[in-house]
Amino acid sequence: MPVPVPRQRAIPAVECGQAPAASPDSGPSKEQAPPGTHQAENAATRRENTRENPTEKREKPTDTSTETSTGTSSGTGTGTDRTPAPGVRAESAAPTNLTVLLIEDDPAGSPIVPDLLDQSGKPIRVRTARNLTEAGRLLTDDVHCILLDLALSAPAPARTNTDGGGSGNGGDAEGDDELAVLRHVLELAPRHAVLALTSSSDAERGAEAVAVGAQDYLFRDELDGRLLSRAIRYAVERKRSDSAERRLAEGRLRAQENRRLERGLLPTPLLAGSPLRFAARYRPGRSRALLGGDFYDVVRTPDGTVHAMIGDVCGHGPDEAALGVELRIAWRALTLAGLCGDELLGTLQQVLEHERSDDEIFATLCAVDISPDGRRAGLCLAGHPSPLLSRPGTPARLLPYDNNGPALGLLPGARWPRMQVELGAEWSLMLYTDGLIEGHVGGGRERLGQDGMVELVRRQRAEGLTGEELLRATVNEVRELNGGELADDLAVVLLDRTA
Repeated sequence: MPVPVPRQRAIPAVECGQAPAASPDSGPSKEQAPPGTHQAENAATRRENTRENPTEKREKPTDTSTETSTGTSSGTGTGTDRTPAPGVRAESAAPTNLTVLLIEDDPAGSPIVPDLLDQSGKPIRVRTARNLTEAGRLLTDDVHCILLDLALSAPAPARTNTDGGGSGNGGDAEGDDELAVLRHVLELAPRHAVLALTSSSDAERGAEAVAVGAQDYLFRDELDGRLLSRAIRYAVERKRSDSAERRLAEGRLRAQENRRLERGLLPTPLLAGSPLRFAARYRPGRSRALLGGDFYDVVRTPDGTVHAMIGDVCGHGPDEAALGVELRIAWRALTLAGLCGDELLGTLQQVLEHERSDDEIFATLCAVDISPDGRRAGLCLAGHPSPLLSRPGTPARLLPYDNNGPALGLLPGARWPRMQVELGAEWSLMLYTDGLIEGHVGGGRERLGQDGMVELVRRQRAEGLTGEELLRATVNEVRELNGGELADDLAVVLLDRTA
């Protein structure tokens, strides 16, 4: 690991990889020198170190997975990083900002990559892999760019064996193998920039490599440190730009899909010609989620009856949201076709049983049908909380729920009785999911519950809140009592009739 260099002292040549380290008996090291050491003595030491032969023959590495800064390529060992001169401490190498993985299988171990410096002048760390197996082992998260020699042998036998030809026959087959190696590397490292290395006589192969997915290609026999360093930086930035553009496009696509799904969950009510006023609030329970498993709808049939529904699929993920959309659309279609009450809910249960991904998934539902004169309503409950009715001069109260039937999807052949309730000339009817009543009160484990929700709405109506303002204040206060975002999805529908 690189060791931070103190700012108070100059960097010795040995720590820059320019000279061998001093012997143990040559006196105290730079770190051990007392504060009074003269600068002239330090400078002399650096000059003497610099005069050492920088091109001294290097030994083969003993650890094939060590990691150092760039330098002359080591011997024929496989899966190695560049190794410094004998005696140089690898951990003393200057920190680097970029790490490059070189994949090439030159049996002689001759360097094809010169010394590299990043934009700030720091060495670029180079790891060397002799085959794709070694590349997979050395391809860690800190690698920024891959240099692939297109002359690398293919990981699989050449396809020319199938047509009776030898492995050396046919230039086209050889080219196909080179691109097969590149495709394998692109599959192995889809998030990394890739630079292809080829000979100056094979520019066409380099262009084909870019078409397959490499960021650029360079001629192996014309490389110099400045050209390659700049190409690496550009390739890394191009890859980052391409990845950001791809993520942006994927985000736009997801947003479009979410909007389509949201239109399914949060429909436009069909209330043309009705004197009733409509308001709704929706909030998914998942953090940063757009959609949940709650759904609702309101339609007016040709006879003047207003039908309203609110439901909750168990769970609050995208699968539950999609199932909620299917149930809502099915409810609207069945309602407009004239079905109501037990017959409608029985058909919805069949839809749920055929569309759910697991037999344990169920849905609760509350459905009301308000007569054309607006004074009476039929109520069907399938395991769902009862609506809240408010009228002038009387406290808000819950509608009867004694004949509450089972949730959809729990009992085959279940029945859902329809109850007749009196609304009066002027009223407000609030349908809600259990996310509104299952939030906690304060820091304890006590939940708000239906009684707490009724008292909350009574107080807000006494303050003169109605419609959208009433729903907004109710949801905000429930969240405040919970101490933050609610764990479950929440949907509320409010229908008002004024005299």
